Amino acid sequence: MVDAKYNDLRERLKSYGSCLVAYSGGVDSVFLAWVAHDVLGERALAVIADSPSLPRRELAEALELARQHGFPVRVVKTGEFENPQYLSNPSNRCYFCKFELFTELAPLARKEGFAVIVYGENASDIGDHRPGAQAASEFQVRAPLKEAGLTKAEIRELSARLGLPTADKPQMACLSSRIPYGEAVTVEKLRMIEEAEYLLRDAGFYDVRVRHHELKGAEGGVRHLARIEVGSAELPKFLGNGLSAKIAAGLRALGYAHVTVDLEGYRRGSVNETPVVWQRPAS
Repeated sequence: MVDAKYNDLRERLKSYGSCLVAYSGGVDSVFLAWVAHDVLGERALAVIADSPSLPRRELAEALELARQHGFPVRVVKTGEFENPQYLSNPSNRCYFCKFELFTELAPLARKEGFAVIVYGENASDIGDHRPGAQAASEFQVRAPLKEAGLTKAEIRELSARLGLPTADKPQMACLSSRIPYGEAVTVEKLRMIEEAEYLLRDAGFYDVRVRHHELKGAEGGVRHLARIEVGSAELPKFLGNGLSAKIAAGLRALGYAHVTVDLEGYRRGSVNETPVVWQRPAS
C-alpha cells in the first residue's frame, strides 16, 4: 500500500511540470522536497521562510540537510511579525503565518516559472486544527502528500528507506505555538522559548515543548511561567537524579520566574485544549 501511495506522489509531482516546495526542515517538507527534486530535478525549488518563529538551529540544519542531499533551497524573509493580527495570537494565528508565506511564494513562482506551489500537509493532518490550510486553499497551494493519502508514519517509513535523517526526527511546530492563544507573540518570548528548548534537547530529551505563560500581577507587572512537556516515557528521567532542579535553574536564568512540568507529558496540540475565538482576517 505504501509503495502505491509513493508512486502516486511521484506521478502527481511529475504532472505539475515544476513546483516550489514550502520547506521547513521537518519530516514532511524534507521528504516532499527530496522527492520533488528526484522527480523534477532543477524544475523543483525548496523555499524556507526565515522569521523569529523558526529556531536558528532548525534553519541551519534545514539548509545543511538540503546541501547534503543535493536539492536546491532558497531562503526568504517573511513579515508576519509586522502583522498585528498575527502578533495578537488568535486561535487561527497559523492562517496569518501561512498567508504571509504564500504571499511571498506566489510572485516568486510566477516570476521564475514554477507551475505549482506545494506544502507538506499529509493525510494524518485531516481533521486536525489547521487554519493554515485555509490560506493554502486561497492561494491554490497543493498538498500532494495528503492527496496521495500518505500518513505521517508512512512518510517516516519512506524517509528511512531513502536515507533521510529526518525519518525519526521529533515533530516540530513554530515557536509561536508555545504561547497560549490570546497572549501576545513577541520576539523576546520566542528567544526565551528557543533557549529553553535547546537546554532540554541538549540534556537528551526527544519530545520537547516549553509552553510560555504570562502571569500578570496586581500592579500590572508581568512574570513568565514555563510549562515543560517532555514525552511521557521521558518523565522519569526528567524527575530523577536532580535533573529537574538543574533544568529549572537553567530556565530561571533565562528569565522564567516559575518553572513547572506537565504531568501528562508532551502531546501534540495541547495548545488547542482551551481554544479561543478565531480572528477574522482584515479585508
